[in-house]
Amino acid sequence: MKSILSLLTLVFLCSVPACAQDNGNHHHNASAAAPTADMGETQEWAKQRLAKSPRHREWVKVKNGTREVNSFVVYPENKNKATAVVVIHEIFGMSDWVQSLTDELAEAGYVAIAPDLLSGMGPNGGGTSSLGQGVGQAIRDLPPDQITADLNAVADYVSKLPASNGKVVVTGYCWGGSQSFRYATNNPKIKAAFVFYGSAPAAADGTPIQEALEKIAAPVYGFYAGNDARINATLTKTAVAMAELKKTFDPVTYEGAGHGFMRAGEAPEPDKAAPDYEKLLTAWKANKKARDEAWVRWKKLLAAI
Repeated sequence: MKSILSLLTLVFLCSVPACAQDNGNHHHNASAAAPTADMGETQEWAKQRLAKSPRHREWVKVKNGTREVNSFVVYPENKNKATAVVVIHEIFGMSDWVQSLTDELAEAGYVAIAPDLLSGMGPNGGGTSSLGQGVGQAIRDLPPDQITADLNAVADYVSKLPASNGKVVVTGYCWGGSQSFRYATNNPKIKAAFVFYGSAPAAADGTPIQEALEKIAAPVYGFYAGNDARINATLTKTAVAMAELKKTFDPVTYEGAGHGFMRAGEAPEPDKAAPDYEKLLTAWKANKKARDEAWVRWKKLLAAI
């Protein structure tokens, strides 16, 4: 029961407005400690899945000037070089689920790297694992230029790995979804941006910032939940602005799903002993269906790059 209540708390937290707000040389260290987010839920299911993975994974420290960005890399078991995917985490930072998702991308045939954007921002220079309940606020306080510079360093690093074919795409979830959209406005070299329940760079009234969108060179593919009015309220304006600029924006909405469905749809089925079990089960089934359909679409889009 505790895990179900924790999951509900997690989904609620990821639905608060801050979750989708925009914030507006490399050293390899495979022995770097893996950070773990304190989100009121251990995500043991994600940790167990990752532990069973046969794929090679490691932690590296990517240099961004004087900063070191602790990043999780997983390699596919491919014969040929592969496209690289930069994974931008949720507002919860470097969680077990983010690491498991990164592994799933490698399972699909891609070199995947997930940077802890809170690297160096915690006590004693720590990252996500050192911040405890302060992770969300620390992410909201991240300087936008620092986020961009960190992502640029990570994208450059992964593009030059021997297993990479030089092509880089970006993806993000919740807060990270908005950051993946924003990053597309800052890096014309990426081949695609996959935005999961995130919004475009916009003014306070929700109007997309045209000067930013003009800089986008890659197609932007959106994955949205039907039960997510806060984010969905931005989609029409974004679609119109992108169309006027002759930019590719291809959003798909998964009806019945809630914000955060990529994580919620992968979590274990609710315990029958949990309060409101039928309601929880209905939501879980909708999220799982959305997640499964999104994966099919995502893999097809990735394969075409």
